[in-house]
Amino acid sequence: MSGPLSGIKIIEFSQIIAAPFAGSMLSDMGAEIIKIEPPTGDPWRYALEIIPGVPGFGRSFFALNRGKKGITLDLKNPKSTIVVKKLVEESDVMIINSRPDVPKKLNLDYENIKSYNPKIIYCSNTAFGRSGPDSHRPGYDLIAQAISGLMSGENKTIEGVPQPIQSSAVADYTTGLGMAWSICAALFHREKTGLGQKIETTLLGSALSLQNGKFFESDIFDKEIRKEFKHNINTMKNSGNTYSEIQNEYQKMIHKTAHNHYYRTYQVKNGILAVGCLSDPLRKKMADTLDIYDIRFEDGYDPYSERALKFNESLIPKFESKMMKKTVNQWLEIFDKAGVPSGEVKFVEELTDDRQVIENNLVTEIQHSVLGNIKMVGPMLNMSETPLSVNSPAPELGEHTEEVLKDLGFDDDLIADVR
Repeated sequence: MSGPLSGIKIIEFSQIIAAPFAGSMLSDMGAEIIKIEPPTGDPWRYALEIIPGVPGFGRSFFALNRGKKGITLDLKNPKSTIVVKKLVEESDVMIINSRPDVPKKLNLDYENIKSYNPKIIYCSNTAFGRSGPDSHRPGYDLIAQAISGLMSGENKTIEGVPQPIQSSAVADYTTGLGMAWSICAALFHREKTGLGQKIETTLLGSALSLQNGKFFESDIFDKEIRKEFKHNINTMKNSGNTYSEIQNEYQKMIHKTAHNHYYRTYQVKNGILAVGCLSDPLRKKMADTLDIYDIRFEDGYDPYSERALKFNESLIPKFESKMMKKTVNQWLEIFDKAGVPSGEVKFVEELTDDRQVIENNLVTEIQHSVLGNIKMVGPMLNMSETPLSVNSPAPELGEHTEEVLKDLGFDDDLIADVR
């Protein structure tokens, strides 16, 4: 059986994370991906080197570009135009991520590409969009976290300076998901109508989509409070107040509620355990399991009341001391029997041979001529009739240039000129 996108051909002008991640997911689904790099390569090839001192084997690059063919193309060479035209004519989708002004300079803008192939699905990603005062600015995940509110929302600082989410490039990866999702939708639309289209995604939009609950604003309940807050922080910024002082002003806008003992991490006897109870029935199960009385289960409980705030502060040491008495595995067994969601805090490096991960096809292994056996995260979903798979490692720089361009009918002289 082949993947759900078997027979779909995609050309990818991409670098770093967002667009390459989109391409890798579409490759897992069976699409043929041709990644086009400049002669110097995607800069991400040279970050997080797998082999110290040996450039071109970037750990993240290899994970994000698996299953693709790779060619080099000097887009500043006028002769490259005929190669791009031929590639576009024979492709279903084109992916590009760049500043808004770059595609036009390289003749890769939608209007030009559409003239080669009116049915093309053209997916373009920028940092901030093609309109507005910031549209011309370059941007990466860190910048998107900063301007979107993700960073301040974490409320994590070092010496008064806000810190980004560091475990993953969340805006980049969310954008990659959005690109892949929208491309699949556009292909379905084309199947019904015969029409191609242009898709635009942004790091800013992806970062905001992760905060739709916080972003939500009611004219009746929120508007005046937020208006006052915006006025106050602008005044504080102009007066030179520290970030910590501004963050304190932000906290005043947020309703203070009782401490949440039921949705947090705990130090236990031999590690850290996360407990996640998001409903009162689950919270009651945890409280009963620990034999702790909590007034939140009384009729008429008000989490904003002074009584609730004080009582819950007094519960913190009780919960923490109880949790310290048993090991991770002991608590997992106890909470499983009680129906309380829980899990050990692990490092991602521990999961390459984790039984749960392996049995759900979340680890994939392939061979590489230099790196040997490689383990990577497998496709994030399973499909019964059109299974997903990873068929090859990421390409070395220009590995498939001759193969791809000769298949398109170009001779050795032109290939040598444009690669």
